[in-house]
Amino acid sequence: MHAAYNTQAPKKATNLSINADLLSKAREMGVNLSATLEQALLEALRKRLREQWLLENRAAIAAYNDHVEKHGVFSDGLRSF
Repeated sequence: MHAAYNTQAPKKATNLSINADLLSKAREMGVNLSATLEQALLEALRKRLREQWLLENRAAIAAYNDHVEKHGVFSDGLRSF
């Protein structure tokens, strides 16, 4: 599987608006804000990419499922389970 983004790209400073109490408590607990945000963004990006892929390939998936329903899969006679 290919990477969802360039992990070697340089870091870029940005401004965010975050609930003040949440930010305070996260800092008190030593949460690495940059790493946490990057991980959350990666999970959101992967979710969107999966959704996009499924949407773009919906017709092919439906055609394959229809073919399997009508004709089975090539290994049907070979499986022992």
